Amino acid sequence: MAAPKNNRSVFLGRLPLPERNFLADALRTETVGGVLLLVAAVGALIWANTPIRDSYESIRSFHLGPGSLGLNLSVQHWAADGLLAIFFFVAGIELKRELVAGELRNPKAAALPVIAALCGMAAPALVYATVATTGGGSLKGWAVPTATDIAFALAVLAVIGTALPSALRAFLLTLAVVDDLFAILIIAVFFTSTLNFAALGFAVLGLFVFWLLLRKGVRGWYIYVPLAVVNWALMYNSGVHATIAGVAMGLMLRCHRHDGERQSPGEHIEHLVRPLSAGLAVPMFALFSAGVMISGGALSDIFRRPETLGVVLGLIVGKAIGVFGGTWLAARFTRAELNPDLKWPDVLAVASLAGIGFTVSLLIGELAFGGDPALEGEVKAAVLVGSLIAAVLASILLKLRDNKYKKLCADEDRDEDQDGIPDIYEQGNPDYHLRMAALLEAKAAEHRRLAEVASGRTTDDDGPA
Repeated sequence: MAAPKNNRSVFLGRLPLPERNFLADALRTETVGGVLLLVAAVGALIWANTPIRDSYESIRSFHLGPGSLGLNLSVQHWAADGLLAIFFFVAGIELKRELVAGELRNPKAAALPVIAALCGMAAPALVYATVATTGGGSLKGWAVPTATDIAFALAVLAVIGTALPSALRAFLLTLAVVDDLFAILIIAVFFTSTLNFAALGFAVLGLFVFWLLLRKGVRGWYIYVPLAVVNWALMYNSGVHATIAGVAMGLMLRCHRHDGERQSPGEHIEHLVRPLSAGLAVPMFALFSAGVMISGGALSDIFRRPETLGVVLGLIVGKAIGVFGGTWLAARFTRAELNPDLKWPDVLAVASLAGIGFTVSLLIGELAFGGDPALEGEVKAAVLVGSLIAAVLASILLKLRDNKYKKLCADEDRDEDQDGIPDIYEQGNPDYHLRMAALLEAKAAEHRRLAEVASGRTTDDDGPA
């Protein structure tokens, strides 16, 4: 990577090796989860649009749970408020880790992805509001197109077979983490109608106990899991969306490493819980939320109704313009220089990929239009259509640069001295160069020997019969 000019900082540059390794492990799990999410969404659509669709409605509307505790919920409700709490718990850990050890720990370095994420949420909201106001529609869904689904985005990358350099993957992950943070705030502030202060008070007390036990170093899943369930139930009954409890507990975990630690407690727990989130919680939510009836007339209505058109354009146009514009403005005014191995079209491709707003967008759609089942279904269909179009556009843009990405990824992964550390991270290490010199000398000696053997054979072949 070329040196920055005029002492300007570089963004989308090479990640530190520990951060790169952690990112690779996390995104590997998210990619598998994203493929399962994609399968669940397609399965829900097929199930809801076949002759057995009545069974789909019967199952997701089936109620279970202790009514005396206010938890006699439908299966769909359990998936949205219960299983997604696991997803938001992982999101809370991700956010905490980004703040103490990742891209957000340095305010100057964090400014660019945070500004890009904020613009990437504001622009879709403005696009939705403009379309809805112009068409005389409801403004309730302004927050629907604001979120990015990292798992679904990675599933798209896996399906199209695009090798995305780690810097772009880290940028996408940071965008998604900041998106999740503000989506959480939006849910807490704008979708809390009535409060049960007694339940809320006990929920806060339960969270304090959770934090205190962590601070005292108390160990044991048999303590924390029941306490987490109680905190979740209290938060649900308080009137605040129950997933907020998951985020709060995730943020309480320690995510910086002490001397001698290979993993912090937060990293360890995230490693354990992320497969449950990506492999079960999110796909189950998709299975019972993405099942909307789609017909030719319904699809055409998406582009005629202001609320649904606002969601589609918010995801496709608003996200791309917001993320790309925010990144360019932040780089312009902070005098940051783009990694010379990348180009601005690469940023535009990632910005388009950020328009895939599946999981949280569906959740906010349910919260915003829950009182109007017909409109809720149409908005969900709009999320699916908008995310699909954004995925196709991003795939085209990424494929145009696929050969360059493959070369960058190969350079990042090359380990010729086979010491487990990519060569690109060892250019300043004298021992690495000595190892490489020894390897090359050994190869040269072997080729000289082979040359002598070949020369002897040639002499024999040219001699008299």
